[in-house]
Amino acid sequence: MKYCAFLRGVNVNGTSMKMAEVIKVFSDAGMKDVSTVLASGNILFSSDEKPSELKKILEKAMSHYFEYEAFLFLKNQDEIAEILNNNPFSKADDLHIYVFVGTEGSENILLEEFTNAKKAANEKAEIVENTFYWQVPKGSTLDSSFGKILGKKQLKDKISSRNINTFDKIFIKLQ
Repeated sequence: MKYCAFLRGVNVNGTSMKMAEVIKVFSDAGMKDVSTVLASGNILFSSDEKPSELKKILEKAMSHYFEYEAFLFLKNQDEIAEILNNNPFSKADDLHIYVFVGTEGSENILLEEFTNAKKAANEKAEIVENTFYWQVPKGSTLDSSFGKILGKKQLKDKISSRNINTFDKIFIKLQ
């Protein structure tokens, strides 16, 4: 089965890693056909292991090699396609669309935080099939009240986000 591992907190806050080293860690942990998309911790690979086992194996390998507490979230090829197909927002030049991957139920925590946050014009959020989508005007991501919430420590092991365009690139490379 083909997967994408979404690493949390890569190349931010002092956690620096070269993607060539990440590829080596995944390969040494038994993953096949390992490659990356962008330098933000999107690792494509193949494995016959169960997703729950993969998560344990890869988090342990990454934590050991890079000496940090690794968090990653896995989606298989079909789940990536489903995420793209379920996007509730239309792409526009002046808007970003983010997709959040995370632990079960994290989408509900995100929606509650979003509901309570002050919103910019055209800032919207929606859950579709247990996936949280966030639309925000370009240039407002970090200034957004909701955007600031995303850095909370209690969310660090629960979620990771990517721009919808990154999901497009991942899906193309998984084909």
